[in-house]
Amino acid sequence: MQDLKIDRNAKTLRELTLDKLRGAIVQGYFRPGTRLVERTLCDELGVSRTVVREVLRHLETEGLVEIVARQGPIVARLDPAQVGEIYELRGLLEANAARACAENATPEVVKQLRDVRAIIEDAFEERDLPRVVEHTERFYETLFEAAGKQVSLTVVKTLNARINRLRALTIAMPGRGGDSNREMNLLLDAIERRDGEAASAASFAHIKRVSELALSALAQQNEGLGDA
Repeated sequence: MQDLKIDRNAKTLRELTLDKLRGAIVQGYFRPGTRLVERTLCDELGVSRTVVREVLRHLETEGLVEIVARQGPIVARLDPAQVGEIYELRGLLEANAARACAENATPEVVKQLRDVRAIIEDAFEERDLPRVVEHTERFYETLFEAAGKQVSLTVVKTLNARINRLRALTIAMPGRGGDSNREMNLLLDAIERRDGEAASAASFAHIKRVSELALSALAQQNEGLGDA
């Protein structure tokens, strides 16, 4: 009889490798356009070529890796038009979710959101930017779930790898921690007041600002790549 038992160790290894390589791209360890050579990655990550290939294929579906003829896999370049579209979509979905969350807010939901924001603020204070990214993603998941916007959350999750890559660009900017905290606390205050209009406006203003920052950072990054 065929053995259908799942090999959990192999799966765990693949997931760990995926998390590690995704994080390296999101945090800028591998810059846009960098060739991802399988043999080198095997040595750096300490895993087999089969695992590396599977992970690269998965990262391609997330938009972090692209395959270039005669070069193979490279770190996907950030296209300004696509970046603008991602923020446009975020603005629509998140503002709508913020409105619904505020209109249906309970003290428990407000506490959950504020608890996550407290972790983010501490992470900013400690300059632990990967933790900022991790818990910001968790904050939005909580907001969408409280809003009852499961389909919107599913759409956002398909973009999370690219969103986090852009998020890592903006949160690293000088003074961004304080600005981000003020913007998000305006949103939380509106949710706590159950003011859907104000929550939507605060969310949209936040996305507009981070969009401007991301596009500015991307322009500077592209200039640096051009000078290289």
